[in-house]
Order: sequence, then structure tokens, then C-alpha cells
Amino acid sequence: MDLNLTAEELSFRHEVRDWVRANLPEDISRKVFASQRLSRDDMQRWAKILGAKGWLGYAWPRQFGGPGWNAVQKHLFEEECALAGAPRIVPFGPVMVAPVIMAFGSPEQQQRFLPGIASGEVWWSQGYSEPGSGSDLASLKTRAERRGDVYIVNGQKTWTTLGQYGEWIFCLVRTSTEGKPQTGISFLLIDMKSPGVTVRPIIMLDGEHEVNEVFFDNVEVPAANLIGEENKGWTYAKHLLAHERTNIADVNRAKRELERLKRIAQSEGLWDDHRFRDQIAQLEVEVVALEMMVLRVASAERSGKHSLDVAGLLKIRGSELQQRYTELMMQAVGPFSWPYLHEAMEAGWQGDQALGGAWPGGVAHAAPLAGTYFNYRKTTIYGGSNEVQRNIVAQTVLG
Repeated sequence: MDLNLTAEELSFRHEVRDWVRANLPEDISRKVFASQRLSRDDMQRWAKILGAKGWLGYAWPRQFGGPGWNAVQKHLFEEECALAGAPRIVPFGPVMVAPVIMAFGSPEQQQRFLPGIASGEVWWSQGYSEPGSGSDLASLKTRAERRGDVYIVNGQKTWTTLGQYGEWIFCLVRTSTEGKPQTGISFLLIDMKSPGVTVRPIIMLDGEHEVNEVFFDNVEVPAANLIGEENKGWTYAKHLLAHERTNIADVNRAKRELERLKRIAQSEGLWDDHRFRDQIAQLEVEVVALEMMVLRVASAERSGKHSLDVAGLLKIRGSELQQRYTELMMQAVGPFSWPYLHEAMEAGWQGDQALGGAWPGGVAHAAPLAGTYFNYRKTTIYGGSNEVQRNIVAQTVLG
């Protein structure tokens, strides 16, 4: 495994770094560094900037309008964006459904859907989980019945992240009850403006409206929106999940948040506390180890080798580290991280302004910590719970 960057890769890193710093709006990066709430406009504004450059689909091959970067270039792009304070690319369009459309969609579907994803104009949502069908996704019950040239869809999806903004949603639906549960699932693209689609908010522990329930009541979906073959959706779903779980690891955000943790520790006078610094050092070692795993995959792809199926491993370790750095930030600030105001995630409600100034000692970095900590309890559950992922790794990787 060769982890040294070539001269060309170093030049590429500097090109990306210069462009991102020149084009990333300062108000957006300021929010990211302060863990403030990002609006739909913030996220889509950055997506459209990347789209205009041709970099929103940064992992796409040239034949579909992407830059055609190799695995190392993709990693460097993600790293430079994270370190500059760019928002995470909302993955449902460019990272998740687009590869499925490229691999299994018809030429007509590729021409119809990919341009809107690449430009950042169309907001996609994910319709996988259902009540009672999360990690056991094959038990899903949302039904699609073929009637002539349309499917009639009835059922419910849940935990639909940012579904309140969704314009299209890719869904796993049951089209057959014969045989194994996995064999009766199909992959449909559904216009969320269709009659019969209802989105209801789920307010999370941190007070945020991040996830939703989506209901389908006799929704008509053109049969032309079926990806691939009917009852073969499980194959396409697994293809997508490999991209999702690798994305969840998000080692580059972990590196950025590690530096933020160090700044908080210094501000709180804990930098000279050897026991606390030991915990930071341990976290840093684990972040570097995760990065080595990611680079190992990239190095294998660069040399034309097929890497092990490590998507589950990346998801497990990455999600645990995300929880760990939020815990250490809370510990560093101590009791000043306890009060949580929904409004504290808005710009202008930071630090000693929280509680109308009645919380003496509050500082700017303290206000969002409780909300972030609460929110990140989800990371070891979504994308397939870590307990289930360990079983999958044991079966597919260890044998």
C-alpha cells in the first residue's frame, strides 16, 4: 500500500483547495465551523456552486458528466471541502441514487434525471426505512401494484432525512410476496409533488426538524420510473447502501471536528490536563487509523486491485468516532454545555446570548454542543445499525 501522494496529486490538492476557498460563501463556512443550523438555501447554494463547476457529482465518471476523478482525487476533494468548512454534500442525489441510475437505469432515465442531480437543482430524498423495517429492510411493506402503465403505491416511509425539502424520492417498494422477502422488492423513482404523497415532520431530541414520515396514499407512479427490472430492487439497494455506508464514515469531517475539539479544550483550560489530552490523543489515533483504512481502499483502486468489502467497517468505526468527539466536546465545556435552546442553533444566538445572558460563563462554542451531542446518537443506528453491520462484516469479510 503506497500512501504517498504523487506530484500530480499534490498539485490537484492545491487546485481544489484554492478553488474551494475562493468560492465557498463565508457565511456558510462560518455556520459550519460553529455547528449552527444550515438552512435549505445554505445547502443548496453550495450544491449549485459545485454543480456549476461540475464537481457536485465529484465521484461520477466523465461519460455521465462527472470529472472522472480516481479514488485518491475523490478523497482529496472531500478532505479539502471539509477542512475549508464546506457543508456536507446532501448525498441522496449525487452520492446515492445517481450511481444506481448510472448502473441500472435506462438511457432515457439517465438523460432525464442525472442533469438535475449534477446541477444541484433537484433535491432528492431516500425512501428505504419503514416502521418496523429499519435494519431488517427486507421486511418492508410499502406496496406498488402495477396497473397498466402506472404503479399504485400505498404505504409509509420513516426517518426520511430532509424530506421536507424533497422534490423526488427513490423508494424500495414491494411488488411481489412470493419467495424470499428480498426477491419481491422493486426500485421506484417518485415525484413528491404527486397527489397522495404526504410529508409529516418528526421533531428530534435536539429540537430539530431533520427527519420525516412520508405517506403514500394511492400514489400513481409511471411505470417508466421503475429502475431496472421489477422484483430486482434488492440488488440495486445493496449497490446504493455500499455508497451510503462509506459516506457515513466521513473521516474528513472527523478530522475537522478533531481540530475543533482541540480549540475548545484550549479555550476551556483543559489543554494542560494530561488525562483529557490523553483522550484527545486516543481519538486522534483512531481518526488516523480510519483514514488509513479509507486510503487503503483508495490505494487498492488506484493500482487496479479490488479491495475488500469494507463499507460496513467504515460505517461502524466512523459513526462511533463521530459520537466520541461530540462527547469529549461536552465534557470539555462541562455544565455550560447542558442548557439547550432550539434558538441557539440560529446565527445570533450563540454564547452568552443564550438564556438572555442569564447563564454567566457561556461562550460561543458552548451553545450548539448539547444539540450536536443529542443529534449524533443516531449515527450508530442509521444506515444499518452497527450491531447488524458487525454481523454482515463477520459473514462477508471474515467468512
